Amino acid sequence: MTLSRHHDIIVIGAGIIGVTSALALQKSGHKVLLLDRKGIAAETSRGNAGAFAFTDIEPLATPGIMRKAPKWLLDPLGPLSLRPAYLPKIMPWMYHFWRATAQSRYAAAVKAQSDLMHLSRQALDRLIASVNGEPLMRREGQLQVYEGDAQFRATLPSWELRRQHGIAFNLLESPEAIADIQPGLHPRFTHAGFTPDWMNTVDPAQWTEFLAQHFVQSGGEIDQADIRALTPKLDGVEVETTSHKVHASQVVVAGGAWSHHLARSLGERIPLETERGYNTTFPTASFDLRTHVTFANHGFVVTRIGEGLRVGGAVELGGLSLPPNYKRAEILVEKAQSFLTGFDPSGGTQWMGFRPSMPDSLPVIARAKKSDRVIYAFGHGHLGLTQSAGTAELVAALAARRTPEISLSPFRADRF
Repeated sequence: MTLSRHHDIIVIGAGIIGVTSALALQKSGHKVLLLDRKGIAAETSRGNAGAFAFTDIEPLATPGIMRKAPKWLLDPLGPLSLRPAYLPKIMPWMYHFWRATAQSRYAAAVKAQSDLMHLSRQALDRLIASVNGEPLMRREGQLQVYEGDAQFRATLPSWELRRQHGIAFNLLESPEAIADIQPGLHPRFTHAGFTPDWMNTVDPAQWTEFLAQHFVQSGGEIDQADIRALTPKLDGVEVETTSHKVHASQVVVAGGAWSHHLARSLGERIPLETERGYNTTFPTASFDLRTHVTFANHGFVVTRIGEGLRVGGAVELGGLSLPPNYKRAEILVEKAQSFLTGFDPSGGTQWMGFRPSMPDSLPVIARAKKSDRVIYAFGHGHLGLTQSAGTAELVAALAARRTPEISLSPFRADRF
């Protein structure tokens, strides 16, 4: 292997976090090379629901969830499941997850998530304006629907938490009120919460590719390579791929669910796991969807993608190597057919993606402990698209050794 040309910064990972970070670094004056083993938006950024979920400030590790988790985990087709074959490997992660449910840790995680959401919302507005990206946005709000008064009342603490953090919403307590926003839902859904400021992109893959194109047009470079390891040097970092080595003054690790492997090459063990998400995309919309609809207690959403619909969600803890269980996607489509009047379940394309998940639902945004020339930006779970613009601005601040806009202490790699 021979050493290739030098770059100011190499960003590893061409999903939405990597592409947005590369663009932010470029705007800060750096010569940036973007590396990915498959290409732009080839993994999780391609098939997600396209939502900027700024209202989702509550982590998965909530106080009391461990009492409910066994029932969920043992249901292979439920909204949260665990592959039995993967149980031994995930036990260390589950231990940290359990610790994150303590009230003090939960409260700290909510505060940190809220701070990152607030920054990310502002950063997204700045990004959209800078690349003229408004045509790729949908500002149609989001509707979370519930079946019956008891189910709705159980969610009120979560809505109160949103109110305390300045999130606007309206609570609806009749099928008629729901129909005013989204007609055609089954009348079993009697209550809902509507967040009017929620927004989506018309297509997450298209948005990521659009930003990558803007990056290239502004002088950025993109290459495809399978990265093996990082080696700190006196004047930078050496990135080893399967075919060659490249060198940069700094490296950003934004490789999603594969990022902890690169951290391991630096001698750091980070408890990153994989939330496997399933969906089915229909090329045409047989149902008149007017807002992003979340079926909270069923663990899935229905959203508009391009001219069609995408039905997806659920969390399966199963790592990177086990084969997909597409029965999970089929179950969601069957539910959508019963919940949406006139929905046609034919002609869909199934997909599974790997969401990079930390036990406390907070990403890692920090300098590596073993090299201050390596910046970590991964572990956003199902909020990668949502927090991409804010993360990118924080990465740019770290690269410039500026004080970031929010405290990065909650996002340290060694917090566990």
